[in-house]
Amino acid sequence: MHELVLRVGEALVEPVSDALGDELGALAVSVEDADADSDAEQALFGEPGLPAPRGAWQQSTVRALFAGETEATDAATLLLAQDWACSVRVQALQAVPDEDWVRLTQAQFTPLEITPTFWIVPSWHETPAAAERVIRLDPGLAFGTGTHPTTRMCLRWIARHAAPWVRVLDYGCGSGILAIGAALHGARAIDAVDIDPAAVEATRANALANRVSLRAALPEAAQGRYDLVLANILAQPLKLLAPLLGAHLAPGAPLVLAGILERQADELRAAYAPWCAIEVADQEDGWVLMTGKADEAAR
Repeated sequence: MHELVLRVGEALVEPVSDALGDELGALAVSVEDADADSDAEQALFGEPGLPAPRGAWQQSTVRALFAGETEATDAATLLLAQDWACSVRVQALQAVPDEDWVRLTQAQFTPLEITPTFWIVPSWHETPAAAERVIRLDPGLAFGTGTHPTTRMCLRWIARHAAPWVRVLDYGCGSGILAIGAALHGARAIDAVDIDPAAVEATRANALANRVSLRAALPEAAQGRYDLVLANILAQPLKLLAPLLGAHLAPGAPLVLAGILERQADELRAAYAPWCAIEVADQEDGWVLMTGKADEAAR
């Protein structure tokens, strides 16, 4: 295997990465801060839960892996021949150990314990002996895989409060991991909705792989009141969604919210007060889970 290493300005990181992966045959492409570990190093992402201040570093190192030297050389030649890539610079073209990259990648991910009897298990792993309920989901896929604290806290809540919920709403379902977790813990009719059609398709595929029944669709499919409402998004959209989610709560129904930083808890508490008194029920790595129950005379 051979690695092509390029220095790329901020504006060209995305087109260069796309060209390498989609058109020039790179097996893998990675991007890192060219100024890392120096006085010029800059944080690309801001505070958790807030938008990134910019799309890329001012100068990035783009690494592309190719099957051989010829492929790497041809890719560099074709890329640098493009008028729009005139500022791209080649830093290295070098041989790298020919290793089992799939095996090395998979070795980084092992089964993830949610509770002693509830686990998320990558498809290439055996199920742990203690696992009574398992979600099969591979880390590294888009839309949520259980590795983030907010997802783990939601799944823990589901496992600890398992009930035969008649109707469940997972709003902003992503991969469908919360909806699948609810199905494994007794939920019956589940609506998993997301504004992203790709997330809807991912949820359908993951539900099929885990042999659970749910309905994945765009948000307008959510109708009426539910016995459990789950939403793991971010604080700002959760605040805006308070009237909508509140209206979906059946009398006495639990509401489970995540994607909230500790310092944002009071804002969420106030936003949902007309429909449900919510409090912090769990916390991990600066994130909190907020839960409550709708009034028995829910509006």
